[in-house]
Amino acid sequence: MEVIVFIFGVMIGSFLNVVIHRVPKGENIAFPPSHCPKCNTKLKPYHNIPIISWLLLKGKCAFCKEPISIRYPIVELLTGILAVIVYEKFKVIDIYFIVTFGVFATLLALSVIDLDYKAVPDSLNLLALTLAFFSSPDILENFKNALLVMGGMSLIRYYVSYFIKQEAMGEGDIIVGGTMGALLGIKGAIIAIFIASLIALPASLYNRFSNKELELPFIPFLALGTLIAWFFKNEILEFWSIMYG
Repeated sequence: MEVIVFIFGVMIGSFLNVVIHRVPKGENIAFPPSHCPKCNTKLKPYHNIPIISWLLLKGKCAFCKEPISIRYPIVELLTGILAVIVYEKFKVIDIYFIVTFGVFATLLALSVIDLDYKAVPDSLNLLALTLAFFSSPDILENFKNALLVMGGMSLIRYYVSYFIKQEAMGEGDIIVGGTMGALLGIKGAIIAIFIASLIALPASLYNRFSNKELELPFIPFLALGTLIAWFFKNEILEFWSIMYG
């Protein structure tokens, strides 16, 4: 079953590549059909086989030989792995598997876009948040947790921004926080943000001292922290209970 789930995942990953390329530019994700962005030649169906086509074409357009970013097969591979990870947690393919995988797939797309543009489209961000409301039968509880996490992050944002005299947190990060609250609950979201901050710290220091940049896209780290906290949620909540009762 894992092989089937992986194939399903990489197919979704192929679609994510279209979303990542077109949505930030305000382009339609369905029309025109897949084409080379350099020569605009419409691709054949066998040019769109996830991962395999990129390997067979040696990372180049079949028509104009323009290099195709390695990001395309990487996104497809990561989406396939995501699908397997979510399936391993559920052990069944049902509506909650589909919705939860949809949340993480959308977070992956947001992460790549954030790395490219240091900003994310509200359409995708709100899609992840909306899906997260339905990731379990407790829809109202998920909604409440999302509101609480977003409210807490907004409060921190305003205070920190005031004292450091610059924007401390983007609005996109706060919406992702809502997704984390809906998916993980309050305790899980706090742990996920902590994990994300730990992972982001070395990258932030490198970015500051090597690249001389203060701004670091944080959504990729929030997404990774969310995945870790979600997969190990039971263990994390048990640890929380031991530490804080």
